[in-house]
Amino acid sequence: MAPDSPTSNFSFQCHAQCSHTQARVGTFCTPHGPVETPRFMPVGTLANVKTLTPDQLRSTGAQMVLANTYHLHLQPGEEIIAGAGGLHQFMGWPGPMLTDSGGFQVFSLSEMRSISDVGVSFRSPKDGQEIQLSPEKAIAIQNQLGADVIMAFDECPPYPASWAAVAEATDRTVRWLERCISAHQRPDQALFGIVQGGVHLDLRQACAKSLVEFDLPGYAIGGVSVGEPPELIAKIVQATTPLLPRHKPRYLMGVGTYREMTQAIAAGIDLFDCVIPTRLARHGNALVQGDRWNLKNARFRADYAPLDPSCPCYTCTHFSRAYISHLLRSREVLGYTLLSLHNITELVRFTQRIRAAILGDRFAIEFAALLAPAEN
Repeated sequence: MAPDSPTSNFSFQCHAQCSHTQARVGTFCTPHGPVETPRFMPVGTLANVKTLTPDQLRSTGAQMVLANTYHLHLQPGEEIIAGAGGLHQFMGWPGPMLTDSGGFQVFSLSEMRSISDVGVSFRSPKDGQEIQLSPEKAIAIQNQLGADVIMAFDECPPYPASWAAVAEATDRTVRWLERCISAHQRPDQALFGIVQGGVHLDLRQACAKSLVEFDLPGYAIGGVSVGEPPELIAKIVQATTPLLPRHKPRYLMGVGTYREMTQAIAAGIDLFDCVIPTRLARHGNALVQGDRWNLKNARFRADYAPLDPSCPCYTCTHFSRAYISHLLRSREVLGYTLLSLHNITELVRFTQRIRAAILGDRFAIEFAALLAPAEN
């Protein structure tokens, strides 16, 4: 059991479950409000979801937003944010928030860092200054940032990697979690552990069993979508999720495609995050009922239909494909804003549709095509 567990400020209730899969409908209660699950969470790395105001973000149906410990430590610094009253006040977002620990960024900086049991040393990509990040430091930063949910500092092994290398990283992740728990100071923040283990199911299962012993408020599956094929992601999620407590929220990190989310929900996952909607928007792409459209293509120049007539977002109820195409061709920021609004709404609505299908026990039938393995 973790000492001084902050579960009194958080709860997870399961309201319904699919009769054919492990898919479930729940409510994750936090100090800043409830999150209805399953749910897609937009990524606001630098305390903003790119090109959107908080009011615009709320209009998409988003309930919980992410920010990143590593990036906010570099700029503007956790002291600045704490001085503003924490992340919620600093960025003007009144709803629940989650901060990643920086572990994935350590993984992505493989050419700039060194890892030991103590922590990670790396050079700042901004000014070259040497930075030390340890479990204690990652938690201290997140305590100052003040998000509702904070993530344990973990080591995300690359893909591909040998069993021995992944085993070492997984063992370190568990040891680091113990230090994160000891360093955690705020009972109004829920500390989630992260299951690692690469594509090795025995390591995933061993890690999950070790983490569950700490009785944390929630658990995440990390280290996926780092280069492995989708079928391996599905196997990892299907093997790992049943080992995580049913009465706690389960979070699959960095996944935001329709098929991957659907299959993860069928395994019992509740929460997702991904940069896909805003990244696609910055490249002029819209998510429309599962397809990706490049609005800069010539076929949209004189297309006066709404982007998606069935979508209730501000973009689709006010503007044509032709207008958005014009903005993108002109490199007007409004074009990226309108696509971000729509794309996030699309992914949130997708998880809302799944939620409704589970409540009506129609999930396995309505989403059968996405539950089936992808055709090669």
